Amino acid sequence: MAFRIPGIRRATSFSASKGTNIPKGYLAVYVGDKMKRFVIPVSYLNQPSFQELLCQAEEEFGYDHPTGGLTIPCSEEEFQNLTSEFSGQ
Repeated sequence: MAFRIPGIRRATSFSASKGTNIPKGYLAVYVGDKMKRFVIPVSYLNQPSFQELLCQAEEEFGYDHPTGGLTIPCSEEEFQNLTSEFSGQ
């Protein structure tokens, strides 16, 4: 006899979801008014300017992120400018 509990799914169903298509060593963040999703290297977390964004995210959103990913409180353009600086290093 099997029990079915609403809201719990088999682990295999999660692999097809949008949130799990992230390569090892990367994480998803959501940026801007439209909450555009970016997949960034975890090495960005060591950058002082990115850590400043994380502090702002904590102040604005706390630890409850409704998208399931990390929400960054800046415009898409600002975020892309910042991350392009990391790529050039």
